[in-house]
Amino acid sequence: MANRQALKELQTRLAERLQLAKTQGIAPLWLAVEAGNKNYLFPLAQSGEIFPWVGIQPVSYTQFWFLGVASLRGGLYGVVDLAGFVSGQASVSRNELARTESRLVSFNSALEVNCVLLIDKLAGLRKQDAFIDFSARASDAPAFFGNQYVDTNGASWQEINLQLLAQQVHFLTIAA
Repeated sequence: MANRQALKELQTRLAERLQLAKTQGIAPLWLAVEAGNKNYLFPLAQSGEIFPWVGIQPVSYTQFWFLGVASLRGGLYGVVDLAGFVSGQASVSRNELARTESRLVSFNSALEVNCVLLIDKLAGLRKQDAFIDFSARASDAPAFFGNQYVDTNGASWQEINLQLLAQQVHFLTIAA
């Protein structure tokens, strides 16, 4: 129950900050998340709801990064382990404590993808001025990768274009 309350408070704070940013004409650009010891940025316009960890029903004969399906707000969503998908390697199993910080981030409904990405931790909202440097996507990087940014603490953040991710054949082909 405490986890649900904490998530509700976080979502309320994020909604308040988004509203404040809109009224001031300064819109945050990204939802910052951590997955598999890496930092990622999701464009806010492409991100949807944030859900706490829920029971996931495994699906047989699927890719290792496709964890199964979950019922969220009455809808059925496929659950993709972001760290596993990006790295191409199975992620370490999350213990109960790690699951309390894990979240499921949905795609914006306009993208028409009933899917959520399992992330390890929310890191808040980020604007362009949170970063001191960036580099363009490497030529050998996945097509859904955007720029790579460096924040004022020296941490590296990889932008992920959720719209392009949702169109990738590899992402859409969950059969093993």
